[in-house]
Amino acid sequence: MKHLLVVISVAAFVAGCRQETSRMPNYEVQGIDVSHHQSYVNWDSVASEAITFAFVKATEGATLNDSLYCHNWAEMKRVGLKRGAYHFFRPTIAPVEQARNFARLVELDYGDLPPVLDVEVMDGVSKFALISRMRTWLAFVEARYGIKPVIYTNLKFYNRYLAGHFEEYPVWIARYNTREPRMACGREWQFWQYGNRGQLKGVNGNVDLNVFNGTAGDLEMMCLRPSPALSDVAVETELENSPAR
Repeated sequence: MKHLLVVISVAAFVAGCRQETSRMPNYEVQGIDVSHHQSYVNWDSVASEAITFAFVKATEGATLNDSLYCHNWAEMKRVGLKRGAYHFFRPTIAPVEQARNFARLVELDYGDLPPVLDVEVMDGVSKFALISRMRTWLAFVEARYGIKPVIYTNLKFYNRYLAGHFEEYPVWIARYNTREPRMACGREWQFWQYGNRGQLKGVNGNVDLNVFNGTAGDLEMMCLRPSPALSDVAVETELENSPAR
């Protein structure tokens, strides 16, 4: 009987993981995030679905560019969505080279969301090395664009490796649940990715669903505003002696 209960429990868990993610209508500001995995998105249809913002993958490591980034980036602006770009971080690769890869591709306009550092893997490095290299990427990108980047990760990864660090940066937390994330050290999240099996007009297959922890006005206040961002030369000079290069 115990074995039967275990089988039933596992089957119920698997079935639950495959269920479509339901929208959370009790949050004012809703968004999605996409990459080339969603193929070509019909952004006019997405904008008609009460979506306010969208993040799109731009780069990974030192050389990889998402094949649909340029298309998505231009389309999100055309339809009037708040748009943001993210970089998938590889801890074993020099962080300045990764930041350069992002900066070469991504041009932010006033009104765009901050850049995002997507940190999900250790790739065999120590916690100390991860945090040090993240700081280098964040400093480079903040100096380049004149705005503090957002850190994206999942709840378990944050609580295990990042809690107590990066308190000055906004966070975007992945936790696939109907209950809000509870972060170590009492931190509050700014964005919550609450499911990865959403269904929206304009997107073929599943899409990640997100909410913002605030009002539309609060989101606007997070966006890029005119500021004296450093030139690439100034950024390079500032970071040339960084030990985490």
